[in-house]
Amino acid sequence: MHDIREILNVMPHRYPMLLVDRILEVDDRHVRALKNVTFNEPFFAGHFPENPVMPGVLIVEAMAQAGGFMLLRTIEDRKGKLILFTGIDNCRFRRPVVPGDQVIFEVEVRSRRRTFAKLAGTAQVNGNLVCEAELISAMVERP
Repeated sequence: MHDIREILNVMPHRYPMLLVDRILEVDDRHVRALKNVTFNEPFFAGHFPENPVMPGVLIVEAMAQAGGFMLLRTIEDRKGKLILFTGIDNCRFRRPVVPGDQVIFEVEVRSRRRTFAKLAGTAQVNGNLVCEAELISAMVERP
């Protein structure tokens, strides 16, 4: 298990865009991560004030961050790298994520080349599927 300090050491993201709270399991081909969704999330102020729902794009971003942790953690010069989206395929949202939910992300490598990776991920709350997607990324040098 990796706590927030270890995540911050690997990932370039910071508040308010760091969307993963804990890495539960990780190896070279799979990661399982956790996000505690609280009412204090900045996006709930406008999405939607009377019926707060986590934006789907942020669910996919959190899934990608879990995958990014898996890919970056073994790279020695990771401080000089960024992982960028190059595509999102077959993305489906099954149910809303609301304050109080704990989202579990499962992401696995489908294929990987030197700087490109295709990942498949799911997000679940209480064992119920809330989102699934295929994520395509490229690793680039930081400017």
